[in-house]
Amino acid sequence: MTELIDRWVATALTAGAADGPAVTAAGAGLLARWREPHRRYHTTHHLRAVLDLVDRHADLADRPERVALAAWTHDAVYDPRAAADANERASAELAGTLLTGLGVPAATVAEVRRLVLLTAGHRVTPGDRDGALLCDADLAVLATPPEVYDGYAAAIRAEYAHVPEADFRTGRARVLDGLLALPALFRLPPLAARWEAPARANLRRELAALR
Repeated sequence: MTELIDRWVATALTAGAADGPAVTAAGAGLLARWREPHRRYHTTHHLRAVLDLVDRHADLADRPERVALAAWTHDAVYDPRAAADANERASAELAGTLLTGLGVPAATVAEVRRLVLLTAGHRVTPGDRDGALLCDADLAVLATPPEVYDGYAAAIRAEYAHVPEADFRTGRARVLDGLLALPALFRLPPLAARWEAPARANLRRELAALR
């Protein structure tokens, strides 16, 4: 995980964190959260996938370092038993406390918190390039080949193993319906052109299986 820690440190310093061992310690603490044993999809694999996409398409954002910080913290708190939006709110709070403690400027901290909260519903206003990149990267798994998508869906089911099958099917169908109701799953044109159609096909296929 050294490479991920190095990426965290570089991003935090670019965003204005004070250099020192506290930055490295904060990254290690975040990785510990992403490695919690109850996670099956929201793991360091998902973190790395989102970070890689943010880095690859940094030219599509206004402040890519803020988007990367939001990627690091957007699922830092993840409890499948929590109420709707509670994890995103708690992750935003954690981001605020952590980044403030590292000396990151208040304006950047506020923006990272805002970006993290966007991942609750993935609703982005027109012109919000940073929000669009984070949400597009977070939902990119939806556009993967069917066999990869099915692995993602199975991992989500494993995270909700405590939920009875009938209740899970109802709740999961509600989530998928909500995603399909979005005007667009992906907002940035270069990504939407490639991902929108396969993502919607995957969502409809899973929804049909659930019902």
